[in-house]
Amino acid sequence: SISDSPAARTTNRACLLPDEPDILAMTSAYPTIGGETAGARVLPSTTRFGCPTGYDPRVWQARVDLAACYHLCNAFDFNEGICNHLTVLVPGTNDRFLCIPYGLMWDEVTASNLLLLDGSGQVLEGEGAIDATAFFIHKHIHDAGAVCVLHTHQPHASAICCVKEFKLHMCHQNCLRFFDEIAYDPLFNGLVLDSNEGKRLAGLMGTKRVLLHRNHGIIVQGKSVAEAFDDVYYLERACQVQILAQSTGNELSIVSDAVALKFKQDCAADHGMENWANLHFAALKRKLARCPKGSIFNT
Repeated sequence: SISDSPAARTTNRACLLPDEPDILAMTSAYPTIGGETAGARVLPSTTRFGCPTGYDPRVWQARVDLAACYHLCNAFDFNEGICNHLTVLVPGTNDRFLCIPYGLMWDEVTASNLLLLDGSGQVLEGEGAIDATAFFIHKHIHDAGAVCVLHTHQPHASAICCVKEFKLHMCHQNCLRFFDEIAYDPLFNGLVLDSNEGKRLAGLMGTKRVLLHRNHGIIVQGKSVAEAFDDVYYLERACQVQILAQSTGNELSIVSDAVALKFKQDCAADHGMENWANLHFAALKRKLARCPKGSIFNT
């Protein structure tokens, strides 16, 4: 069974240096949600690839996948300090999701230290609080039906958000997978700290897989962690290629809408993109498991 014993509650603090502050015990003026909640269950850290006894294996797998996604985004330099946030719906629910506790580096995330929250922001499992912007952005996109929501400030995609033209052009094969799949938000209102702004972003995104938010960063939604991560990965590559091509000073060579649409349809046929995403993500998780630091994701 899931333990809430004092011994279990020390799991995430085991690696603190003698003079190192305990972030889970700190308070901050930065807006967070959920940290004041008492009585939330705390999962013990487990042996590798081990689901805690009595815990729903579907939820554990979601925890493992999201923790791996944090480590991979860290490895690819998609994160920004302790900011940005990645979430996934708890399997079997439509109003509960997993998220990083605010204050952890992304390579410190494990399956067992992710927070499980409900739609009101109450922490049901785990220790700590989440960034308030994570709650208000992700909650409303999950409410609209997204299983996985990834928000990053990855450098090349964010750079596209900082120029007046503000557009990913269909100039390279990697760009074509996003043909007619990007919503553009030209309005930057600062930190997302209320439901009105969260609902505005979710409404603007609609069913598009990607939202580019001017002066800010990106949001990607997907049917699984694997598919959302695949889009984050290839979006960054597409933006990088566009920026490199534009840096030559030459005009971009744009693929026609007809060819771009046919390319996207061919990739999606027979669940092609879904299968590729699953294979890509599984391969990257195997690579993580071989790394001394990255292998903690599944504990």
